Amino acid sequence: MRYIKAFYRFLRDIYQNRRLLKDLVKNDFKSRYLNNYLGILWAFIQPTISVLIFWFVFQVGFKAAPVQDVPFILWLVAGMIPWFFLSEALASATNAILDSTFLVKKIVFRVSLLPIVKITSAVIVHLFFMAFMMSMYIIYGYEPNLYWLQMFYYLFSAIILLLGISWITSSVVIFFRDLGQLVSMSIQFGFWLTPIFWSLSMVPKEYRWLFELNPAHYITQGYRDALINHVWFWEKPMEALQFWGITLVFFVLGAIVFRKLRPHFADVL
Repeated sequence: MRYIKAFYRFLRDIYQNRRLLKDLVKNDFKSRYLNNYLGILWAFIQPTISVLIFWFVFQVGFKAAPVQDVPFILWLVAGMIPWFFLSEALASATNAILDSTFLVKKIVFRVSLLPIVKITSAVIVHLFFMAFMMSMYIIYGYEPNLYWLQMFYYLFSAIILLLGISWITSSVVIFFRDLGQLVSMSIQFGFWLTPIFWSLSMVPKEYRWLFELNPAHYITQGYRDALINHVWFWEKPMEALQFWGITLVFFVLGAIVFRKLRPHFADVL
């Protein structure tokens, strides 16, 4: 009951601070790309170029064979684009408090909302790439269908997962600055340990459960289920229970860690 009340207060604070959060998201975009001629367009240009490079290398250059009867590039982007979101959101949310020390020191503000600013910025960019990805499927002759809508469920799932993890990383990094580098390394390892460039079917059955414990696999595979396999998320109840069990552990643990460390932020910063 205590955690339910705390979660309700958290949602209430988001609603009450919605205008401030909106302004902070705008400022976050501006601060990251202020000194560039193309401004915030770089947030969209860089990942787009990455996708186009992969398309040219694998589709035009290597002429990669189709996977699950779909062109390799379509299979690849269905896993890569949600990974772009996960990695970008986690990396930026880890530094959310360090990037906004003035809010911690001088303004009466619920600091636990700061990771949401970074995650929201990443969501805006991700929505663009969801549209970009769906456009690719349409260009290749795949018609939109109801299964595509469940990508928003997996996006919501990713947001809750990221929020819990970022509460831990963004609070601990204040006292242990090397954590930022460790998170970057973990993201690099996670990219290759998550079935993005390769299929989980390549792993012997007795070892697959190890990879399925990775919450990122649930998200990337969910996008592929929506776009390619046409499988609803409720048709995989065990995978869903496992993911949400891990996610809720991160969420509750993140809230506890953040609450314990919050009183000491101003002293260290």
